[in-house]
Amino acid sequence: MKQINETGSSGLQAGEEVTFDDIGSFPHARIDGMSGEEYLSLVRSIMEMKISAGVQVPTYPQLRDMIGMFLDPMRSPETTEGPYLIRRDAAEIMELDALRSIGRNIRVCVTGPLELYISEFGSTEYEDLLLNMAESVSRFIESAIDKARLLGIDVAVISIDEPSLGISSSIVFSEDVIIKALDVATRGCAGRVDVQVHLHSPVYAELCARVPGINVIGVESASHPDYLDIIDRKVLEENDTFLRAGIARTDILSMVARLNDRLGTNLWEQPERLESEILRMESPEVIRKRLERAVRMFGDLVRYAGPDCGLGSWPSQNLAAGLLRNCARAIEMFQKM
Repeated sequence: MKQINETGSSGLQAGEEVTFDDIGSFPHARIDGMSGEEYLSLVRSIMEMKISAGVQVPTYPQLRDMIGMFLDPMRSPETTEGPYLIRRDAAEIMELDALRSIGRNIRVCVTGPLELYISEFGSTEYEDLLLNMAESVSRFIESAIDKARLLGIDVAVISIDEPSLGISSSIVFSEDVIIKALDVATRGCAGRVDVQVHLHSPVYAELCARVPGINVIGVESASHPDYLDIIDRKVLEENDTFLRAGIARTDILSMVARLNDRLGTNLWEQPERLESEILRMESPEVIRKRLERAVRMFGDLVRYAGPDCGLGSWPSQNLAAGLLRNCARAIEMFQKM
């Protein structure tokens, strides 16, 4: 049985609310050439924008490359004590410095060991290096929790991002090795906070449910409603594992292409109309119905809900914030039902 978190509960009890979180990335201007102070100011302003939009547990804004920000220091002999094994004192997420006393529980996102490994080694099979990367991920997580506490920030959720798991043919490790790597990556925070795994495919959802340190499975069920049909509720229940339901689409290119076909126009050339059409397409009512379906299927196992993925590819901050506001309204509507 998985460890309970510090609130004394391993999951939602009847009548508890679904929590609104987001995945992380957000539209922003180019950060090349920014000073450290300017960058941290941008991070804080975006975090405040997410909070203003109603996100209950916002993720620190991921404005840097999700691979490089973790893999680069794992490569450097100046910050490692072995191949891809980062020193504990070097395992820092600088974005947290911008969030001192933000006045909100936050979600910390770390790119997972499988995602980092295939970026570096593709379809090779070096288990020892994978496990070193997993240990490095664990050190980033532990450091983030400890640093946040010093900054007066409460970390409510850790997310391990594994978007290629179940999609990429480059992952050649056995299921036992994958479980072992994810266990190593999450064991330092198990029982301290909720630990999500963010997947783009539900193929490995049940495998992730068997990882002792993971207690929430995140799936992109807004753009792919059938993904929920693939997940066995009994497997989640047997493993004390819960669900983060994607309830708002974030695949902006597909969304605009569909609207262009229907409207016979090119919305990319009409930014104001694009915003209004997208927010009409992803209205609070549409989003609420998706959440209602997820809860109808999984009941109190639905612990978190929010956009499918990050919003970094969206054309404007105003549009991204509008989608977050629609999510907040949808969840509020659902809670009042």
